[in-house]
Amino acid sequence: MTNVPIGMKSTVEEIRQRFDGEVERFTDLNTGQISIIDAKYSLELITEAAKRLVPHAENLLDVGCGAGNCTLTMLQKIPNLNCTLADLSKPMLDRAFERISSQTEGKIETVQGDIRNMALRENHFDIILASAVLHHLRDDGDWENVFAKLYRMLKPGGCLMISDLISHDIGVLTEYFWQKYADYLDKTGGQSYRQKVFDYVAKEDSPQSITRQLELMKKTGFASVEILHKNVCFGAFCGLKQKTV
Repeated sequence: MTNVPIGMKSTVEEIRQRFDGEVERFTDLNTGQISIIDAKYSLELITEAAKRLVPHAENLLDVGCGAGNCTLTMLQKIPNLNCTLADLSKPMLDRAFERISSQTEGKIETVQGDIRNMALRENHFDIILASAVLHHLRDDGDWENVFAKLYRMLKPGGCLMISDLISHDIGVLTEYFWQKYADYLDKTGGQSYRQKVFDYVAKEDSPQSITRQLELMKKTGFASVEILHKNVCFGAFCGLKQKTV
């Protein structure tokens, strides 16, 4: 797969416009995340792990919530959470609010914008979900600043749960894993579908490896980190903020 230099990647506005037009597709996991290997399995893992790490959670933040699938799954594990939904796309937020409002007696807040610039409460959230969103970050400064910001927003004892597209640190394995991903996409939708997915990954995404992200989480202050699942170019992992004594 040919990549695009960081400076030529899609802008935030271009990404927002794309997602504005894909609300219906992303409402259904069977269509919205068909390009993600083990999407349902990873979603199950991060939400079940969050329930076990913070069983008495009250406040949830869903970063890049899309149409609300992650929060809806989390509410099946811990009912009636107070939910803060954050996304670039207003139509996505509207759909998420509509779907989630009937599933929780907790408060629901929607925040439109880029997580890099959002003003959200610190030491407030028990669980932060970030599914298929952080790969839109760009340079090292973005990654470090966002992990530090998410850490500050967690309560002591809270957890950050991530499921995302990932890169790899060893070149020969990168080639192997992308070929495996190409095979998956060919079986899923044919060669034209594979090319479509590869084109928008090259133009829109700039993922980091799990190794790099776990290092950043530890540098930020997370007391413990854990890999939950990895399959080819996708992974699920988490970080736990240390409880206060």
